[in-house]
Amino acid sequence: MSHLAEKPRRAQPRARGGRSDASAASRPSAGGRAGAGPVRRVSKTTSVEPVSPNLTTVVGVNLRRLRVRRGLSLERLSKASGVSRAMLSQVELGQSTPTINVVWKITTALGVPFSTLIASEEAPAAAVLRVHDAKVLVSNAGEFSSRALFLFSGPRRVEFYELKLAPRATERAEAHPAGTQENLVVAKGHAAIEITGQRELLEPGDAIVFQADVPHAYVNTGDTEVVMYLVMTYAETVG
Repeated sequence: MSHLAEKPRRAQPRARGGRSDASAASRPSAGGRAGAGPVRRVSKTTSVEPVSPNLTTVVGVNLRRLRVRRGLSLERLSKASGVSRAMLSQVELGQSTPTINVVWKITTALGVPFSTLIASEEAPAAAVLRVHDAKVLVSNAGEFSSRALFLFSGPRRVEFYELKLAPRATERAEAHPAGTQENLVVAKGHAAIEITGQRELLEPGDAIVFQADVPHAYVNTGDTEVVMYLVMTYAETVG
């Protein structure tokens, strides 16, 4: 999630730049999602959240700060993450918003949680997370989207997301950091969660709790969009 750009005014449903690194053809995991078999494209009636210029800037600033802090050149980070040097440079310069796939690969290589790359520095005492200002990231094909429902500033061990999965689509994730746990509830549609060979079918209202430090996948088993809410708990404090 998990194991994911903002939604200003209506824009195209995929990250700015419309493309991701060629190596991001496979899914990322909490470090990067592994490639899956063919899945159905998003239907024209399926809504996918657009991207915000603000997210592009935030991701670029955070990427450069984290890379420099670790003493990594663009070339070294490229080799470690599997994301091309050109793509990394475009992201840092705010010229391209990475897809979920690329974000997972970068954060895995940097050894930081997924949310770290899209976190802002602001820390208000209270905040309303307006839907039109939401930080939403989408997968390469636009079949999977993740909307952050928490504040990124400050240390934390828990994160909350809204996930959307297109009809008959599959989103695969490699193992997250040791001790990571996911608590997921299906709000709409029919889904299946696959965890190291185990497959659990979920109907609207059903919830599942599982250790996400192993490969897993979210599957839409129906012909309508699936909406799920995910609480991700880390073993160690992040942020």
